[in-house]
Amino acid sequence: MTAAHTVSRLESVDLAPPPIALPRRSALFLDLDGTLAPIMPRPDDVGPDPRRARVLARLRDALDDRVAVVSGRALTNLDYILDGAIPAIGAVHGLVRRSADGQVVEREPHAGLADARRILVELAHCERGLLFEDKGLSVALHYRNAPACAEAVIEAGERLSQSTGLVLQLGDMVVELRTPGADKGAAVTAFLREAPFLGSTPIFVGDDLTDEDGFAAVNRLGGFGVLVGAPRPTEARYHLKDTKAVFTWLEGLAAPQGAVEVTA
Repeated sequence: MTAAHTVSRLESVDLAPPPIALPRRSALFLDLDGTLAPIMPRPDDVGPDPRRARVLARLRDALDDRVAVVSGRALTNLDYILDGAIPAIGAVHGLVRRSADGQVVEREPHAGLADARRILVELAHCERGLLFEDKGLSVALHYRNAPACAEAVIEAGERLSQSTGLVLQLGDMVVELRTPGADKGAAVTAFLREAPFLGSTPIFVGDDLTDEDGFAAVNRLGGFGVLVGAPRPTEARYHLKDTKAVFTWLEGLAAPQGAVEVTA
């Protein structure tokens, strides 16, 4: 089962930066890697950052706690990197979701993960530079440090998806096989059904193909998406060139009178 995204908008080079003031009762849904943190050679190279924690804390104050992080990383890993700054988290592409009040909802792991785990580990051991990652409800093989292996890794992912029924998720120099039943858009939709997000205008910020589900969801729900990084076809309405631009924008929103428009 291959994850598919219907992308209808123009290249992000044609998209303007996001507004410096948001609609009233906005909610921010933020990806981590490539959005709140630069892409690093290995996932473990990303760690806590005091500036990030301060900006996120100020955003929560400005938006009355309507800030969530929605990422492919595991929940415990996100808590470590974010230094506890954000309670509301959609982890493993929404397969694990913690509400703002601390309640955690988690899917049951798919039976096919055992076979996928074994085969991807074997593949990682065969080629220097490949990095296996186990997130519990999904498994991933990173080839950023072995780009010549891209075709072989993707083909292995496609075969495993067909044989196991796991969802194939192609990301930025990574192939992931995950338990079916959720994506980033579904996580956003679930958050918007509960406090403090209920009734808010959703804004999703992300860089990867996995974030297109989030962009599509917020479009349907009256909000908008912000694509970060290299131009590509996208459902996002706005564009920021890199993580530095993301932080400049977020710091403006977190400043006094910066988060919402003064008119309804």
